[in-house]
Amino acid sequence: MKITSATFVQGVVADADVLHDDVPQVALVGRSNVGKSSLINALVGSKSLAKVGKKPGKTTEINFFLINKKQYLVDLPGYGFAEASLAMREELKKLIIWYLTASGARPQTVALILDVKAGLTRFDEDMLLILKDQKHPFIIIVNKIDKLSQKEVAEQVRVIQAKADGAEIFCASAAEREGIDAIRERLFA
Repeated sequence: MKITSATFVQGVVADADVLHDDVPQVALVGRSNVGKSSLINALVGSKSLAKVGKKPGKTTEINFFLINKKQYLVDLPGYGFAEASLAMREELKKLIIWYLTASGARPQTVALILDVKAGLTRFDEDMLLILKDQKHPFIIIVNKIDKLSQKEVAEQVRVIQAKADGAEIFCASAAEREGIDAIRERLFA
């Protein structure tokens, strides 16, 4: 699948028309600092569509990007590790949970992004429970695989697979562009 256009549409923090306008949605969610923005930019072939910051937790709204004028890529804020006040982290967590449980949005797929070094954290396990409970189709993307050896990546993936009940897992490195084509095909085909 070739991405020919990717444009920012809207950031939302409450109910908005973009949630219900019948354009198919693919949502990306994960802890702060898992490289979600870099992964988005690699998927769409841009260096600056999603803002990448040196400090985790840059995304504070649910950002909608229109891909090829026919599908939304929905970038959810990071959870858990954001360098923000406890109150702000709690607000972001509520926003994510609201989108996945009460907003009325029904994404075609939710991609749970993990950092290969951190593996599946308690926050990620909670997110998996929400995705399963809400019956959202989902995949897991293990990002930053360039930070470990192939053997270490394989071991981490094995551990994640065991905890994730056989979920479909993709390995990626936004920095090295590894796995990007396969993920793009899975999410946007």
